[in-house]
Amino acid sequence: MKRSIQKGFTLIELMIVVAIIGILAAVALPAYQDYTVRSKLSEAVIAGSAFKGMMSEANGKAAAEKRSKFVVDVTVPGAGTPWPLTVTIAATGGNGIPTGVNNQTIVFSPNVANVTPVATSQGAIDWACTSATNTTATNRGLGNRGVGTLLAKYAPSECR
Repeated sequence: MKRSIQKGFTLIELMIVVAIIGILAAVALPAYQDYTVRSKLSEAVIAGSAFKGMMSEANGKAAAEKRSKFVVDVTVPGAGTPWPLTVTIAATGGNGIPTGVNNQTIVFSPNVANVTPVATSQGAIDWACTSATNTTATNRGLGNRGVGTLLAKYAPSECR
């Protein structure tokens, strides 16, 4: 009796491999899409950084470019307040950010010794960054932490 040796893969083996690849792609694609939006929204954090530096040096008075491809506006309240910084997101069909995120905000709130600074505060300014949640700022022990409106899944990890 002669036995034949199998060469290659059976159809069922190939179908199993294709199914596994399909499952992996179905899980990875949404995570990657959120990552690309987060990377674009990191420009909002950079836009806020310019203001944070100027405000730290000038006691709440800042002037810088406010608009970009991903940022609609950066607003700063007048001097004499704890000057939280609000960065408003620009989401259009053309810039790759989901339009449901349009006009949502990230808020940067200053802290000196983990509390809202006052005129007599001394020390380094630590900025709390928040989106619709403020978990990271809370875990860092920052007392002054206003909340923005940007969905946490799109916010940089520091702003969640």
